[in-house]
Amino acid sequence: MRKILIFGNSGSGKSTLAKKLAEKEGLVHLDLDTLAWLPEMPPQRAPLITSKDKIEDFINSNAAWVVEGCYSDLLEIVALSANEVIFMNLSISQCIENSRNRPWEAHKYENKEAQDNNLEMLVNWIKQYVNRDDLFSYDAHAKLYEDFVGKKCIYTKNEHHA
Repeated sequence: MRKILIFGNSGSGKSTLAKKLAEKEGLVHLDLDTLAWLPEMPPQRAPLITSKDKIEDFINSNAAWVVEGCYSDLLEIVALSANEVIFMNLSISQCIENSRNRPWEAHKYENKEAQDNNLEMLVNWIKQYVNRDDLFSYDAHAKLYEDFVGKKCIYTKNEHHA
């Protein structure tokens, strides 16, 4: 049974690839965005223990899955049960282009206009990926990839990998 963890910068194609793999192989898909945040405004991260419990419930309830996200603290929890990782290491320009072209994400935004209103902030966030030293940074993702023992690969382009 495949237990795949996909991670990378915002706009790298994590969700698109995860959805393709889930559909093609009958995997259950979890987007870590759905459990990383509290349902309030302004957005605030959920306590790590709360997210950890939800991740463990998901993993224990599903034999085959694909989990995707950019939060290295949550990715590390998933990696303990994954047997495969995919690092979406696309260029900043590719991530920005993907973000500008992404369809409405109904599980994240109330409408397409709200998503588009967030685009400038997202593009600035994407541009900072290699310079940040936080849980969402290139360095955090590269370390996770390096430390993972098991099947692993890096994608540098969005292609039909699924």
